[in-house]
Amino acid sequence: MKTTNRIVIAGGSGFLGLNLAEYLTELDYEVVLLSRNEPRRPGAWRFVRWDARSVGEWCRELEGATAIVNLAGRTVDCIKTPDHCDEILRSRVEATEVLGKAVRNIQTPPPVWVQMSTAHRYGDPPECVCDEDSAFGYGLAPFVAREWEAAYSRSVLPEMRQVILRTSFVVGRNGGALSRLSKLVRWGLGGTVGSGQQGMSWIHELDMNRLFFRAITAESMQGAYIATAPKPVSNAEFMRALRKSLKMPIGLPAASWMVRIGAPLLMRTDPELALYGRYCVSRRLREEGFEFSYSDLESALRDIYGKRK
Repeated sequence: MKTTNRIVIAGGSGFLGLNLAEYLTELDYEVVLLSRNEPRRPGAWRFVRWDARSVGEWCRELEGATAIVNLAGRTVDCIKTPDHCDEILRSRVEATEVLGKAVRNIQTPPPVWVQMSTAHRYGDPPECVCDEDSAFGYGLAPFVAREWEAAYSRSVLPEMRQVILRTSFVVGRNGGALSRLSKLVRWGLGGTVGSGQQGMSWIHELDMNRLFFRAITAESMQGAYIATAPKPVSNAEFMRALRKSLKMPIGLPAASWMVRIGAPLLMRTDPELALYGRYCVSRRLREEGFEFSYSDLESALRDIYGKRK
C-alpha cells in the first residue's frame, strides 16, 4: 500500500520520538522528524532540521499532514542549575509556540495536534494516587508542566482536535531512564533508593506508542490524559522487579544522603528524580476502555529483558 499519511513528530530524535517513528512507519505512515540534531539511528523516516524557536522551511512539512505530535523539550535528567531550569522551561514553551505560528502560516493545518506533557504536573505526593482530576503539585516540574500546557492552549488552532498526554516513566529497550537504572542493577547498586516508598508510575514503550496512535486516529480522544499503566509501584517494588528481571540477586540500598551527594557528582543528574515520585493512574483511559498490553511491571520487564541472551 502506498504511503499517503504524513505525521510530523516535533522533537522526534530522542527515545520516545524514534520509538514512535518506528511504530508508525511499520503501519505505513510517512514520518517526518523535526529536530535540532540528526537521529542516532537510521530509519524509514525523514529528518528535517529546525531550531524549535523560529519559523522556517520546516513549516512546509505540516501542510496537509495527518497530525502533529509535539515531544520537544530539553531533558530533565540533569543537574538543576538555574541555566538548565531556564532551558527546560523555554525549550518546551518556545517549541510549542513556534508550532502554533507554523500552523497559522499554512493553508491546510493538520486536523489533530497531540501534545506531550508530564505526569509530574501532579507533584510528588507521598501516598495519594492521582488521576486526571487530582490537584496539581508544587515545584519546578509542576510549574513547567503548567506553562507547557498553557502554551499549547494558546498555540493550537480551535478547529484542531486536541490531546495532551501527561507522560510517566516510559520503560523500553533502546534508551530512557531504564537503561541507566539497569546499569546500576548490574553493578550491584540497584537497591531501594531513599525510603523506597516513593511512587513510580510507568508505562511500557509499546503501550506508549499505542496511546500516541490512538490519540492521532481516535476522534473520541480529546483533552488531557495521564499516560501510565494501571498499576504504579513503589521504588522498592520497582527495583526488586528490575533485579529479578536482570537476575541480579543483590542490590545495595542508597540512603537519601548518599543519593543527594552521589547523583550530581557521579551521575550528573538531579537526586530528586530518584528520591521523589508519584502514584498515578488514568481514570479517563479506564473509562474509555483502553486495554494495556502490559498492565503489570513484571510482564513489562520480562518483555524488555527476557528476550535477550
